[in-house]
Amino acid sequence: MLIPLADLSDPRVNDFTRLKDVNLRKSFEAEHGLYLAESFSVISRALAAGHQPRAVLTSAHWLGRLQEILGTRASEIPIFVAEEKQLIQLTGFSMHRGAIAAMERPALPELDEVLATAQAVLILEDLVDHTNVGAAIRSAAAMGFDAILTSPHCADPLYRRAVRVSMGTVFSLPWTRIDDWPDTSALKARGFTVAGLALSDQAISLPDFCIALQSEVARGREPKVALVLGTEGPGMSKQALTQCDQLVKIPLSHGVDSLNVAAAGAVACYAVSQALTVKTGCA
Repeated sequence: MLIPLADLSDPRVNDFTRLKDVNLRKSFEAEHGLYLAESFSVISRALAAGHQPRAVLTSAHWLGRLQEILGTRASEIPIFVAEEKQLIQLTGFSMHRGAIAAMERPALPELDEVLATAQAVLILEDLVDHTNVGAAIRSAAAMGFDAILTSPHCADPLYRRAVRVSMGTVFSLPWTRIDDWPDTSALKARGFTVAGLALSDQAISLPDFCIALQSEVARGREPKVALVLGTEGPGMSKQALTQCDQLVKIPLSHGVDSLNVAAAGAVACYAVSQALTVKTGCA
């Protein structure tokens, strides 16, 4: 249903206020059980995943496109239509991506459910930057990983920026939090090799790790890998390092000593995915 927005203090648009205040938004969204999907492509992915919209905010310019995406839902949920300057005042930024939807936050699945059919999972330990979280999830999805796991203190994968950077791929992969992290016993019980990316003297090179995986594949086995990315800067915690079956590092050149965590994750996800599916070589 279309609702022209006349008053920015209208309590019906509280879901969309002060979007640049990260701490406020995190507590507000947790309390009210919602997340925000920004842009038409992200909204489309959220709807395709079966997520339910609470309300949508847009301008008259984008209304036709939004109604196409919502389909029959357009007559069932509140669609607040405002002028561009009102949108900036309300949200704190220019909404050049067309629309933003407040979505009902789904309950997280149990860990066993997420792992049931997975062969390759990416674990994010205590990442604090939502951009890195979104980028890592997008890379994992693109490289064919089956699921995402996060530590209890990892930045929220459903925070607006993380969702946007992931391009909505966070809705394509099952994900959940490991409440008792860094306990990896549930993973190991299901046959996963827990491999942590770490700049450690005990780490083997990523190509060597992939060659070992390919050897298993060549013998008709189906190895499972849980790849761990540590927080920005310090990397994996000491406790998590001790829980890994293998530490792995990416060979680097030209005096570069490390990569951004999202970039490292993309490289490692690609290499592991290729090793699990290709019989020769480890790109």
